[in-house]
Amino acid sequence: MVERRDRAPHRFLRHGSGSASALVFAAGAVALWSTNALVGKSLLASHPVSQVQFLQFTGAALVFAAIRLMSRERPAPVSAGPGLVSLAVGFIGLVGTMVLQYIAFASMPVIEANLMAYTWPLMVAAAVIALQNPRRPVLLGLAAVVGFVGVALVISGGRNQSWLQGDLVGYVAAFGSALCMAFYSVMVGRVATSPDRLLLPSSLIGVALTFLWCARDGFAWPVGMDLALGLYLGAGPMGLGYYFWSRALKLEGSGKVAVVAYLTPIASTLLLTLSGERLTMTAIVGAVLVIGSCVAVGVERSEAENHV
Repeated sequence: MVERRDRAPHRFLRHGSGSASALVFAAGAVALWSTNALVGKSLLASHPVSQVQFLQFTGAALVFAAIRLMSRERPAPVSAGPGLVSLAVGFIGLVGTMVLQYIAFASMPVIEANLMAYTWPLMVAAAVIALQNPRRPVLLGLAAVVGFVGVALVISGGRNQSWLQGDLVGYVAAFGSALCMAFYSVMVGRVATSPDRLLLPSSLIGVALTFLWCARDGFAWPVGMDLALGLYLGAGPMGLGYYFWSRALKLEGSGKVAVVAYLTPIASTLLLTLSGERLTMTAIVGAVLVIGSCVAVGVERSEAENHV
């Protein structure tokens, strides 16, 4: 009996330490992700999306390889490498999310694409309603509906009060990016593969695919600041951002961590606005609805996880 009572504080301390570490990792991911749209916008002004993506995946692959080399985990046998499920999760989450996001950035106003791409928490909420037994499904459902109403207002009011000012491909790509990130956020905590082993193969596949894309479009290697910014997008928002987010989800699931992640559209939209991007009043109302619904979903899921 004494031993059982003694173990409880240790379990509490371990859980508290894990929660704190998860929040630190999540905050790091949000800080890096918040710069993604702003830096991407500056590069896309003078370089094709294929070239920006190649630099991103190159930078990300270097980061994941360095993390893998520095990992204290013992080398696994060749047969124990990531399985097909893990490879699919990494490919959809990393390659699918980032390629579609940058196609959206290049095809429509970046500030709108950024807001739409960060509707993935609402998609996760929809999945929770459909596949699980949430404590307050009505609240989750209303939050998701409000969020998508906000998206409609962003699309309709972003430019001159008219619909679809960007290329239709951009809007489809932005939603596709959100779907990929929602899938990744749900699945990454359910696979046993460590984040570095999960993401390194996907980043290398991304390097190969975007190199072929560059070769088709015509390749001109950037220099100076553009080269540095392109590699930063890979090493920062894509590389360390995904690694931190994956570590956070594996430590804490998607409760408190999710609330921190939903700060990303707030910070990134603020940075874009400061850089000169503008939204009409209608689109601003839509942005508030999107961000508010994301936070509401995050708080509800955090409370549900704590209740359990």
